[in-house]
Amino acid sequence: MKMRLIIILTGLLTLASCSDELAGNRPYILTTATTGGAYYPIGVAIATITKSQLGPEGIALSAISSAGSLENIKLLRDNQAQFALLQGPFAAWGWNGEGPISRPQTGLRSVAAVWLNVEHFVITNDLVETGTIRDLDNLSGERFVLGARNSGAEQTGRYILESLGINYEEKMSLAWMGYGGAANAIQDGNVVGMNVPAGAPVSAITQAFAQMGDELTLLNFTEQDLIDINRRYDLWDWYEFPADTYPNQSEPVRSIASPNVLAARSDVPEEVVYQITKTIWENLSALQEIHAATRDMQLQRAVRGLGAPLHPGAIRYYRERGLEIPERLIMPGEDRPAGIDDL
Repeated sequence: MKMRLIIILTGLLTLASCSDELAGNRPYILTTATTGGAYYPIGVAIATITKSQLGPEGIALSAISSAGSLENIKLLRDNQAQFALLQGPFAAWGWNGEGPISRPQTGLRSVAAVWLNVEHFVITNDLVETGTIRDLDNLSGERFVLGARNSGAEQTGRYILESLGINYEEKMSLAWMGYGGAANAIQDGNVVGMNVPAGAPVSAITQAFAQMGDELTLLNFTEQDLIDINRRYDLWDWYEFPADTYPNQSEPVRSIASPNVLAARSDVPEEVVYQITKTIWENLSALQEIHAATRDMQLQRAVRGLGAPLHPGAIRYYRERGLEIPERLIMPGEDRPAGIDDL
């Protein structure tokens, strides 16, 4: 009987040990966006590369789809995700508690400015006058897709149009769809235009232009447009679509872009963030082979356009690579291994 009790206790201790090990090695969740844009496939690629390189060390990411940047902020806050891809303005809004985010997210940390999020505003040719974003001010009740409801596309679209003084709620009959749905709707004649902020080339725009590119215009931005949009947050810069970026696009288009941001919770261990940051940048060529949008990623731009402080693990890697870290991106007391800072 005594021997039997010892065997049972030994078995329970072994199971407990295995359970603790499995719990410690569970994958971190990386939340992305809908499947029609660049976030989801790039997030899956980052997760795949991380698992391949860091799996033996017990560090893994698992990418999930979501409604986009606004939901991703909430998922980080509630610890349902530990990493997230965010549009640049959302990182700034999240940190400051502005825009659609009601209170500052003090546990939000930047890991890297990754690929550029390019503004794609598209309308049918019959509504084009100047060929610029200001043509949206000429709509008169036509249906326009600003994005899926509560998505990053919707919120940044609102911000851009409001910055330009375009009364979109009066001018447009707003429709709420993801990128793929918007591309289908414009082909079916159910909407006259769409807002698709994403890494170029984006599949939804390619799909729409392949079917009816000679009936669509990808709108340009002017110098004054860029000044007006950057007045509150200096995040956007020029981005040119060379001719033939998209099917039937015969002329270059001058748009604008802001960096997408890989973010993390502040309580993710420094070593984990360091290893993931290092893995992404040191396997950049593999990532660029998987998705064309990442071809504009450069280590030299990794800390540019960030609206939230850097995670200490990321700071450690960038300093090893000789990057200068702006003081505004270093939290007091965090120039060391990170502690717990609940969102």
